[in-house]
Order: sequence, then structure tokens, then C-alpha cells
Amino acid sequence: MLKNKENLLIHFENSIDWVKRLKELTENQWRTPIAEGKWTIAEIIGHLTPWDQFLIEQRLPFLFQDKALPKSPDENEINQQAATLSQMKTKDEIIEDFILNRRKLIIAVNNIPVEMWEKEFNIGTSSLTLYTYLLGFKEHDEHHFEQIEKVLSTS
Repeated sequence: MLKNKENLLIHFENSIDWVKRLKELTENQWRTPIAEGKWTIAEIIGHLTPWDQFLIEQRLPFLFQDKALPKSPDENEINQQAATLSQMKTKDEIIEDFILNRRKLIIAVNNIPVEMWEKEFNIGTSSLTLYTYLLGFKEHDEHHFEQIEKVLSTS
């Protein structure tokens, strides 16, 4: 299980470096939708921050308690709020917010004892381990990073 923890931490560390490289984008690249009817790169990166905050504040501290987890936020509402906020922030602000919160997430994940990674917990009707739960967040990052890479490779 230690290897799984390390792999996730490496991904989260690498995501910071990956997002830092987006500072090199022009304002036009940063603010142009990745496809018709889709978000801009600014909005994509901006929406990752509230999900990191959710993990840090509303999930990780509660996963292994014998209490009900705090209610999940409405996914569409959080994403729309983040997208709207990203339209008002500068590129540097969005990237710095991402880095700050991702570093907090790395610390929080790193502080979880290895033995907790195999313990199962329930979210709704799903039984998960910490690794399978966090793997979903890693895959979410990778999905969006691939979208951005694809649009940048064609521009």
C-alpha cells in the first residue's frame, strides 16, 4: 500500500509542476474554450481548487470516523461557481491558488498513516479504500490535463 500512496503523492507533486508550466500560455490560449461549448483552460484549472479544498476539509478528516460524512456539495454548482470565479481572476491568481491548495492536499495525504490506506469506508452505497477514492481524483486531473495537452498541441 505504501507504493500506492507514493504514486498518488508523486502525481500530486507533478501536477503542480505541470500547472506551473501553464504560466507560459498567452492570455488568448488561457481564455479560449478548449472546444465549442467547453471551458477555457483557466476554468478547467480553476475548478480543481475547490475539489482539493473539499478533500482537505470535508473528506480526509472524516473518512475513518464512525460518523456520517459531511454532505457532498452539488457538483454542477461547485464547478459553475469555480468557472465563474476563474473568469474574474488572473492567470497567476488561478495558478497560485491551485498550487497552494494542492500543496495542502499533499501534506494532508502524506500525513495519513499507511495502515489507513487499506481500511474500507463507505460513501453512499460504495465501499472504497483511501487509494481507490484518491485514484478517482488523480484520474480526474489526468482527464483534464490530457484535454489541455490536446488543445495546446493543435494551437
